[in-house]
Amino acid sequence: MTFSDPSTPSPAAGGERADLLAMLAKHRHFLTFTTRDLTDEQARQRTTVSELCLGGLIKHVASTERNWVNFIVNGPSAMQDFAEMTEDDFKRRAAEFRLLPDETLAGVLDDYAEVAARTDGLVATLPDLDAAHPLPQAPWFPPGEAWSARRVLLHIIAETAQHAGHADIIRESLDGAKSMG
Repeated sequence: MTFSDPSTPSPAAGGERADLLAMLAKHRHFLTFTTRDLTDEQARQRTTVSELCLGGLIKHVASTERNWVNFIVNGPSAMQDFAEMTEDDFKRRAAEFRLLPDETLAGVLDDYAEVAARTDGLVATLPDLDAAHPLPQAPWFPPGEAWSARRVLLHIIAETAQHAGHADIIRESLDGAKSMG
């Protein structure tokens, strides 16, 4: 699965929304481009000292985007209470960074494309980008802080861009292929 041309924002969005979608599309493209022509086994391979692999990064970014979009729609109840996480929750979260034996690169790319389409549709139709919800309780969020839909979208863009950089390093370490340059 490939993502649409990152320079072409959704036709339903204009102005600020088109800018947000174009930037998100650009970073999604860079992230997914790192997986071009890979086998599932290559997408599972760790090439650095970290636990990260390309298939796992795609899974993680898709899951993160899905969760934050659910937060935009449903507020903090859509996200896990991090203070209540169990050992099993931590194991599931760790598995999010790996392409498991029963998963395929094509499957995680398809899932990511579905997540992206949902996000793009929401951005184009959301009545108000200023609508905000309080953040769920977590050690990394200041108590009582709220984020607008706009701020969540900026966070999704930043997360995608950061992981696209990670993916570029992993891919270059894997077989020398580069996303840019």
